[in-house]
Amino acid sequence: MIPIIQSDEKVKKWAKNSEKLATKEWIDAVHIIGSKQYGGAERFFLRLIDALLKDGLNIQAILRKGTEFASSVPDNIPYSLSLMKTVWDPISKYHLNRVIKRLSPAIVQTYMGRATRLVRLKKGKLPVHVARLGGYYKLNGYRHAHAWIGNTKGICDYLVKNGFSPNNVYHIPNFVEIHPNIMSIPQKELRDKLNLPQNAFIFVAAGRFIEIKGHKLLLKAFSGLIKTYDKAARYILPPLLLVIIGDGPLRTEYEDIIKTLEIEAQVAMPGWTNTPEYYFRASDAVVFPSLEMETLGNVILEAWTLKRPVITGAHRGAREITEHGIDAISVPCGHVAPLENAMMELITNEKLRKELANNGNKKVKRLYSKERVIGLYRELYDMLIKAV
Repeated sequence: MIPIIQSDEKVKKWAKNSEKLATKEWIDAVHIIGSKQYGGAERFFLRLIDALLKDGLNIQAILRKGTEFASSVPDNIPYSLSLMKTVWDPISKYHLNRVIKRLSPAIVQTYMGRATRLVRLKKGKLPVHVARLGGYYKLNGYRHAHAWIGNTKGICDYLVKNGFSPNNVYHIPNFVEIHPNIMSIPQKELRDKLNLPQNAFIFVAAGRFIEIKGHKLLLKAFSGLIKTYDKAARYILPPLLLVIIGDGPLRTEYEDIIKTLEIEAQVAMPGWTNTPEYYFRASDAVVFPSLEMETLGNVILEAWTLKRPVITGAHRGAREITEHGIDAISVPCGHVAPLENAMMELITNEKLRKELANNGNKKVKRLYSKERVIGLYRELYDMLIKAV
């Protein structure tokens, strides 16, 4: 646990706030999210809590009652349920804050708008309210928090530019964690497991089926690639396959585009999976064609962790973490031809694929490791608690 009890005076102050002096059942932090379904943010939420628990902190999650996400949380994550119907619902606000009071944590960390707006805590006493932002959200519903975490420097700059105190804004990036055994599984075995062809050059993309992810652009680029590829290298290079992992409101539209482009035999959409790393590792390259509004893109970090070369749209998140030609190929957002050309370049340039993958892997270990990120959270929690 983080060293929150420093003196007799601290003990009395903490006991008065938490009413747990008799049992000494300290809760370091609760993490609150109001999501209905799984997505990249939810995967990171669980990943962070799991890592904090393994590092010795006493963490509780608070999840939205009656949601698909709450019903599928792993057994190792301790959690409570709360009403989070709407951000304006006074009953939800009362219920959530009552759950927080019962748990009596030192830190309350909220994710995204719903949870953050519903939490109302007094400043200058425990618990400290930390709002974590993974996007460029409308900020009125975040100003009442006591401190703010941005998972990119761009988000932190955005907060400060919009009147948030720079003394209370902190940059803590995401991390990815891959089961160590996956790196030892032969690619052939993974492809068999996932029913993927052994002889194909496989591109993998992942994300919710929404406009910002750029999948429609990717399908058009892939269709053009197939035509160029078939004419130039049909008998020299392996067949192509594009796998798009995920699901969402645009699935039917994607299926219609695939039929119109006549690429059904070369595109697979296996749906949502909690283990996309198997597909990344089974691939030859990972494509992340998101548009400018993309904040970060955990897909890039996951691909680097698995030593896979990356093609990414040059969105604001990618510009912050990637170096074109060094650890990724970065192409202009929203343009088909550069994306098609980049895909062809990776197919035909094995040396470049290895260089991008190795450089990305070195960067993720240096800047986005679990150990570094958990250390930053520990330091921040300790500092915020000591300042009360």
